[in-house]
Amino acid sequence: MKEWKEKLTEEMPKVFAWFHHTIWNRVLLLARWLLFSAITGVCLGLVGTFFGKSVAYVTGLRTTYPFLLFGLPFGGLLIVWMYGWETKQERSSTNRVLDAIHAEKEIPIKTAPLIFVSTVLTHLFGGSAGREGAALQLGGSIGNFLGKCFRIDENDKRVVIMCGMSAAFSALFGTPMAAAVFPMEVVSVGIMHYAALVPCVVASYLAGAIAKAFGMEGERFVIEEIPKLTLASGGKILILGLLCAAVSILFCVVLHKTEHLFHKKLPNPFLRAFAAGCLIIALTLLLRTTDYLGSGMHIIEEAMEGNVIWAAFLLKILFTAVTLAGGFKGGEIVPTFFVGATFGCLVGKLLGISPSLAAACGMTAVFCGVTNSPISSLLIGLEMFGFEGAPYLFLSLAVSYMQSGYYGLYHSQRIVYSKVKTEFINQNTKE
Repeated sequence: MKEWKEKLTEEMPKVFAWFHHTIWNRVLLLARWLLFSAITGVCLGLVGTFFGKSVAYVTGLRTTYPFLLFGLPFGGLLIVWMYGWETKQERSSTNRVLDAIHAEKEIPIKTAPLIFVSTVLTHLFGGSAGREGAALQLGGSIGNFLGKCFRIDENDKRVVIMCGMSAAFSALFGTPMAAAVFPMEVVSVGIMHYAALVPCVVASYLAGAIAKAFGMEGERFVIEEIPKLTLASGGKILILGLLCAAVSILFCVVLHKTEHLFHKKLPNPFLRAFAAGCLIIALTLLLRTTDYLGSGMHIIEEAMEGNVIWAAFLLKILFTAVTLAGGFKGGEIVPTFFVGATFGCLVGKLLGISPSLAAACGMTAVFCGVTNSPISSLLIGLEMFGFEGAPYLFLSLAVSYMQSGYYGLYHSQRIVYSKVKTEFINQNTKE
């Protein structure tokens, strides 16, 4: 008994030391990140809500006053003039945010108001672009600024940048699970930056709650018919996933090649923006429809109901490529959904499977193909369409991920591990 007491007395200081250096330090670390992520979530929740409502307001104005389309070339000139303040205009994009996470570039805080105003102008005059890509840039820029304010090291600052991206994405799109995972997954294909998991989750849900409190509801769709999963229905969805991989490659190649062509033929950015605006006007007048202007969410809703023209996905690719190549600002994510939904609906009719289910699978599969982010794609699908069609969504995006190769929307995205082998390749996506 005496020996036992002596041993206990001897070991107690070691136990307390272990508790202090492990449990207590981890609790303090958790508290620290909860504070940082809460501040980031609140800031980006408010900014994201204001941004989303601004885009919705100007979209309503353009719908009410169609003649605003004729101001698109002049809106382009204004955007180029504003970005003249930024010495690296060509990198003021999601690519620059990814570069910052790779610790290769800095994101100045002035990027935030620039992308905010320029995206609103693009939507006001009818440019074909989304808003969530701009949200990632907003979140990255403000997250980088907050990281400096927190006086943390470079590694932790990269976590705050991802935290800001999650918060802004969640506030705008209303998919907090996908928003939390996407920044961790999209940076480096083949690995996940799990160090950012707690901050991204907390900031995402907090920003989403703030946006919802101000009346911003996330996008939700109903799949009208979900057949029983059989060898036949699963095989058709597999074919759809394979075709969506091809469409995702086409989308990326057209966007990048159009950008290179515009820069080569029209090296003056003012002339490039003006010409792109005029081309969008000419295409709209030629087609006699405004369906391909803005983000096109109403067309996605029609595709979910089985109503689509065969060329819709090709025309949206063209309109988006011209808009972004001309220097207009916005995101590629909602145009990707447009392309995937319309293409999926078309293929669903041809294959004899529910067009509504095929449109949902097309959306998630094309998104997965262009972003190389299968987990985020699945979560977006589950949050937007519910869990009933999960097996079909998972099958289509898995095939699309594997077959879409190493193409992607973002030049700065790094493919760390091969998609088809357990092989370290560490290369950037193809242009």
